[in-house]
Amino acid sequence: MSSISFGSSSAAIGLDIGTDHVRVAQVKPVGAGFELSGYGSVEIPMGAVVEGEIVDVDAVSSAIKELWRRSNVHGKNVAIGVANQKVIVRLIDLPFMERAELEGAIQYQAQDYIPMAVEESILDFQIIGDYMTPGDEHMMEVLLVAAHREMIGNAVAAVEGAGLKLTQIDVSSFAIVRALMGMGQPVLASSDDSAAIGVIHVSSGITNITVVDRGVPRFNRISSLAGNQFTQAIANVLNLTFDEAEALKVQVGLPDVESGVSDVPECVDPSLVQPVQDSLEREVNKFIAEVRRSLDYYLTQTAQVRTIQRILLTGSGAQLKNLAGYLEKGLQARVEVGDPFAFVKPSSAAQQVAIADRYGSVVAIGLAMGGLQS
Repeated sequence: MSSISFGSSSAAIGLDIGTDHVRVAQVKPVGAGFELSGYGSVEIPMGAVVEGEIVDVDAVSSAIKELWRRSNVHGKNVAIGVANQKVIVRLIDLPFMERAELEGAIQYQAQDYIPMAVEESILDFQIIGDYMTPGDEHMMEVLLVAAHREMIGNAVAAVEGAGLKLTQIDVSSFAIVRALMGMGQPVLASSDDSAAIGVIHVSSGITNITVVDRGVPRFNRISSLAGNQFTQAIANVLNLTFDEAEALKVQVGLPDVESGVSDVPECVDPSLVQPVQDSLEREVNKFIAEVRRSLDYYLTQTAQVRTIQRILLTGSGAQLKNLAGYLEKGLQARVEVGDPFAFVKPSSAAQQVAIADRYGSVVAIGLAMGGLQS
């Protein structure tokens, strides 16, 4: 792949390669909207993907093959997303130039903005707009994406090893925004809300923190504080296996942040409830601090936005009981759980499996939506 696409191919299949699952969504236009015509999810071996980066190509290829066997998705052309520490998204200001000139200059300009060698990276960009400075200098805003070449190479190898054709590599945060907020331009969110919005996507292995400001995803940060860390904290305290701790995490969750009341099934040993919730509260407090640092960093970099008052919470980790309430109190912002079916309606054939994985489906759906754009 010579570049990272911002959503410009004709593919309608999104393939999300996560830490513990591979997910696929097939989306097609229907009237004025979109239909999710196919969906599937398959577990992958632990350790095959670490913090968003593929480390066992063969294991991931095998999981993708199994995914195609089990799902009702038809087709070989796919769009994938990348989200890890080796993907850098920067909004930069440059002297105005035509696109053709920028294509030649970006290799030289990029090194000032990314913390890895340009020769080891794959670069792409999108021009967001242009403006005049008080000194009458014509400037332009450019969204720059850089990804480590070897990391991209492993993703390509995993997809092609499964017998599929990779038509597009997207940035997962763009796909998340697209799924939750709709799509106007390939990257931009068609939102009428002029205020900045935080988007927090909590998966098992990573958390994707994005700020959408004036319709543009202007900031993105990846954190390793995510669902698996919450589970491991419970396992460590109670000396349980990871799977046992995961089941308790789902069943017990956090207490209501205001009342302290817990909605715990009767099948759970009452003596386990308090240590589980204490472990989760400690991890969630760390998580809130991490998110706050990320949002505060963005606010220090922009003069247009002073606060972020609305946050969309999504991802499989968003299912943790009462997490939204803890975030709302800790971040002093309105927190809503994002709906991946706001713009894409599941067909009768895909409805059952898609709704069962509602929160985990966001990235795959957003990738497929991006693949529909030309």
